Amino acid sequence: MEIVVLGSSGSFASADNPCTGYLVQTPGASVLLDCGPGTLGPLQRTIDLADLTAVVVTHNHPDHWLELPVLRNVFKYFQKRSDIPLYGTAETRRMDDAVTVRGSSATADPFVWNVITAKSIVTIGDQAWSFSCTDHPVETLAVRVDCGGRSFVFTSDTGPAWSIDAFGPGIDLALYDASHLSAFEGKGIPHTSARQAGERCRAADVGRMVATHLVPGSDPEAHRAEASAAYGDAVDIASPGDRFVV
Repeated sequence: MEIVVLGSSGSFASADNPCTGYLVQTPGASVLLDCGPGTLGPLQRTIDLADLTAVVVTHNHPDHWLELPVLRNVFKYFQKRSDIPLYGTAETRRMDDAVTVRGSSATADPFVWNVITAKSIVTIGDQAWSFSCTDHPVETLAVRVDCGGRSFVFTSDTGPAWSIDAFGPGIDLALYDASHLSAFEGKGIPHTSARQAGERCRAADVGRMVATHLVPGSDPEAHRAEASAAYGDAVDIASPGDRFVV
């Protein structure tokens, strides 16, 4: 299983980093996990869009899904496809419906919506997906993907009241929300600090930790140092183009 970072910027894009988006690739599937603004370009550099198997969207905040209407236009008018599975929360579907222009049957929606919750279990090709509701102002689903005896977790956005141990043991790779530093803990920010993320990954015995969702202007090395000290091992910072093999 390979995770490709398309964008990892938190809340809004930086000059050289789109908002959140990852490609989860295995021999049997290529799944777009979140599609924040700006992620379609890097996605096309990574795969042929004809090979995209499905899309999973973790929640309805715009930095995690607003490239979806643009991707829909690609498949409706330029590289025509149909029946592409799309998984997301009920709130995200309502927002997507609100911005989708419904045309004739000749330009029908290329996506097939599937509403998911924390209780959902989804099989996409050779990938098994499970979910957990995080600590965030809207319904937000962290995801665990298992394939071939290996596992990957993306926390999406979460505050400190949720922890990765909700997914149980055996996590080989975790991309953890580390939006801010410990100096901002306790200030009501609905995200996890680098220190908190490191602590939780250490407690859950995660094999490898990657910090993500850093807000533009953050010092990546400060996040790395804080997360690594709490995790007890080296921590990567998610950057566009990074590939993590599980």
